[in-house]
Amino acid sequence: SRDDISNFTTDKYNKLLSTEKVNLNTGKGTWSFTVGDHEWGRYLILVKDLKSGHVAGVVFYVDSPYWQNRDNMNDPTAAAMLSFTSDKEKYNVGDDIVLTIPSSEGGRALVSLETGSTVLKRWWVNTDKGQTIVKMKAEAEMSPNVYVNITMIQPHAQTQNDLPIRMYGVLPLLVTDKNSVLKPVINMPNIIRPEVPVSVTVSEERGRPMSYSIAIVDEGLLDLTRFKTPNPHDYFYAKEALGVKTWDLYDFVVGAWGSRLERVLSIGGDQEGDGQSKPIQANRFKPVVKYLGPFLLNKNQKAKHQFKLPAYIGSVRVMVIAAEDGSYGISEKAVAVKKPLMLLATVPRVLAPGETIKIPVTVFAMEKNIRNVNVGLQTTPNLKVTGATNQAISFSESGEQMINFNVQVTPNTGIGKLKLLASSGNEKAAYEVELNIRNPNPFVTTVAGKDMAKGQQWSTTATPIGTLSTSTATLEVSTIPSIDLEKRLGYLVTYPHGCIEQITSAAYPQLVLNQLTDLTDARKADINRNIRAAIASLQNFQNIDGGFTYWPGNRESDEWGTNYAGNFLLEAKERGYIVSEPMLQQWKLFQRSKANAWYPGTTNFYGGDLTQSYRLYLLALAKSPEIGAMNRLKEFKYLSPEAKWRLAAAYKLAGQENIALQLVSALPTGFGPRKYPGITYGSEMRDEAMVLETLTLLGRRTAAFAVLEKIAGVLDDEKWLSTQTIGYSLVAIAKYCGQNNADKKINAEIRVADAGRTISSSSYVQQVSIDVSKGNVPVEVINKGNNILFTRIIMRGQPVTGENGAFKNNTANLSMTVQYFDRNKQPINIASLNQGTDFVAKVTVRNPGNRGRYERMALNQVFPSGWEIINTRLFESEGGFTSSTAEYQDIRDDRVYTYFDLKPTESKTFYVQLNAAYLGRYFLPATYSEAMYDHSISAGINGKWVEVTSPR
Repeated sequence: SRDDISNFTTDKYNKLLSTEKVNLNTGKGTWSFTVGDHEWGRYLILVKDLKSGHVAGVVFYVDSPYWQNRDNMNDPTAAAMLSFTSDKEKYNVGDDIVLTIPSSEGGRALVSLETGSTVLKRWWVNTDKGQTIVKMKAEAEMSPNVYVNITMIQPHAQTQNDLPIRMYGVLPLLVTDKNSVLKPVINMPNIIRPEVPVSVTVSEERGRPMSYSIAIVDEGLLDLTRFKTPNPHDYFYAKEALGVKTWDLYDFVVGAWGSRLERVLSIGGDQEGDGQSKPIQANRFKPVVKYLGPFLLNKNQKAKHQFKLPAYIGSVRVMVIAAEDGSYGISEKAVAVKKPLMLLATVPRVLAPGETIKIPVTVFAMEKNIRNVNVGLQTTPNLKVTGATNQAISFSESGEQMINFNVQVTPNTGIGKLKLLASSGNEKAAYEVELNIRNPNPFVTTVAGKDMAKGQQWSTTATPIGTLSTSTATLEVSTIPSIDLEKRLGYLVTYPHGCIEQITSAAYPQLVLNQLTDLTDARKADINRNIRAAIASLQNFQNIDGGFTYWPGNRESDEWGTNYAGNFLLEAKERGYIVSEPMLQQWKLFQRSKANAWYPGTTNFYGGDLTQSYRLYLLALAKSPEIGAMNRLKEFKYLSPEAKWRLAAAYKLAGQENIALQLVSALPTGFGPRKYPGITYGSEMRDEAMVLETLTLLGRRTAAFAVLEKIAGVLDDEKWLSTQTIGYSLVAIAKYCGQNNADKKINAEIRVADAGRTISSSSYVQQVSIDVSKGNVPVEVINKGNNILFTRIIMRGQPVTGENGAFKNNTANLSMTVQYFDRNKQPINIASLNQGTDFVAKVTVRNPGNRGRYERMALNQVFPSGWEIINTRLFESEGGFTSSTAEYQDIRDDRVYTYFDLKPTESKTFYVQLNAAYLGRYFLPATYSEAMYDHSISAGINGKWVEVTSPR
């Protein structure tokens, strides 16, 4: 808008200025301009000083709410918009495009054709009175769409209309290039049979060459997610957003007011945002999915391919996806799959040794000629058919009938296979299913050993534990005090819970295991696989702030878990493993922020200084030491000895060894028993392992070995240790051994069964696997060297299903009850349930309050094979069965793990809804709850045998 400034004096002008003015001396007077804010909006002033004491100039208001909100004023955005039309919405390449532009005579229009990335062409058009017609050809380079940008300009100071001097408009046009579309043709029968070769012929409708692939998928699987055949043409030729930005200065020209361009340009989007939901994975049955290709089809050629479907009844979708030189196409066909005679068996997700089950088999007679059918069952050795292995049934008409086979699980675990064979005249059918046979009991480890001086001999026997298929034995010979390496490492790897601390504890020792013992190629491959899996898993724990949560999906980052996982990731990267750089960078930012903001408080006083010193150690390990934060912590009046040891390691890595040595001078290397694990989930032995690591880093070998002997003695004992205590102890010992090579040597002769061999190694630990799959194995060891050998046989296995170690519940620390109810909340006897019964397992856990608050509690519920878990996340509130709040819950095929905290005198109740699904006799394993970092807090209910029977 223009302002009358005839009475606008220099004084008034100076008072209005809100920012420093700029003078432009043109030789004909001094021009000045400034910008500022006024009640009428943002303004721009151009002025010229005059000798009369006045100024001449103009004031422009930009985005003025004063003018836009006045009732008698039009929207300035609309006033600057140019609305024009096209004769069609879509065009093919070669079509004429006709645009109609409302205009006045004597103006000019700049027409610009623009895409998502460039300007294709532009030209000027003289405007006519009333409307102007613009014509052009649709060209291939306009595909998939083009934007027509038109800027129409009227003569300055014209009086024929009150429209702005400049108007602007954008119109998207869709353009299809027929040459970019391939049309594959599928030629095959509408009805096919499973288990026999089927041919499909592929061609292109116009004989064009193409590359293609074929997918044949069960329609039922595709319906789970409403899956549409992927169309690459729709993807690569999706509508593109306008990618060209346009500016002009007409809004700042005297007498030519208009709207800001970005308001008009905020139009048009692409189709990339149309995301698809993730497909639901079906894990229970093998999906009917066949993929063929890719193949190359030449010009005017047809290609024939063969495939065979497994035993299946239903419908499949045959999909062909083709591409060639920027052209794309798809084709699909629904094909029915039928066979006169078919079989279907229903079995549980898992089974356990010793269980018996009735397997229902449904026989389908799809045509009238199927009358008498013979059905037989074949099994692998770990499954045994009790009763008839063959049965005969008769059909009077097409339909289905059900029969049952009785099967018992042998003591062996592994993959069990059932194969059903049916025949009726010339028609045959087969159905095969695999299922996991697992032992629900936890692994048990026993150790027998002898410390051998030079020339001594030790004879013993390796005895399998539980089932032979799960039993292993390892002979371990070392020149350092025995640490029961295989036993402790096995415990870490098979620990069932998957928080960040336990994932790290299982993987971290494997990272440095080669510093402790020689590894076979097979063991190296296992370790590499485990470490890569742990690195990938940890990405699911990283929070938006860069820290790591204790459980996936938690909102708050866990400071100690962030330290521990970051330590593992840094050392994994140092050893050549691929670790996401963005993940590490975010982790460093989190650590640096926490390090600089840390101060002791009531919530972190006990263990908070150790958390901070560990964090500072890791930043130094990452070559980003925070010296200021280290110095502040060093001056903390109540700094604990544990934290001083860790801080000393940080100073050593930061290149300030003198300060490190001063910090640890006269510090104790051992600590008293810790009553509570605290916020670091630690123990006195975990902290002593950190001392061992620091002493190794400082080169104080004698003191380090004394700590190593103490830690090794505890590892060699039968004492329960937490996952982090074991993990960090093994890491510290491995680092000590890795820096002190070749000064000790193993020289021994061993005989396992009838095979003898000599061990001569400079490694600290040597392991020999013993095959106990066939029973007891005699073992003999002779020390041929000068060093004392610490020899152990570590035997590990799972007790036979049904065997229970009686729980010794200390009700003063924890109490637990387990009850079962029907859907009406009436108690039921689970020893015998009718098939199809819905019921609920109720577990109540109570903290008596004698030892304060319990943190990181775990409830373990493993259910019989014949019971199905109804997902409690979906149906928990049905019938009023509402569980207490849990920190995290892990629901699997046959078990539920629940994690929670308990305040003093607090009780928590958890419900799991179940269904008695399969006829048979099954074992219900023990239900137990424990504190994951304090084994003295535990309670359990022993397991028992249960049955699922036919309703009367």
